[in-house]
Amino acid sequence: MTTPFDPSRACWRASSHSNGDGGSCVEVADGVPGVLPVRDSKVPHGPFLVIPAAAWTGFLTAVRAGELPR
Repeated sequence: MTTPFDPSRACWRASSHSNGDGGSCVEVADGVPGVLPVRDSKVPHGPFLVIPAAAWTGFLTAVRAGELPR
């Protein structure tokens, strides 16, 4: 049986490229097997997305390669 993800107990982190004041950031929570929870730092108690790890890896690969339109 899998333990449900509790966002209030997660260790959320923002990108090192964020603006530094804690706003306008996407945050991710590490340590959740098989998925990557993602939220808006401006709404920490709001909704969050749960993205499959393989999809997140593919997204990051495409971003780094400049394959996505701006």
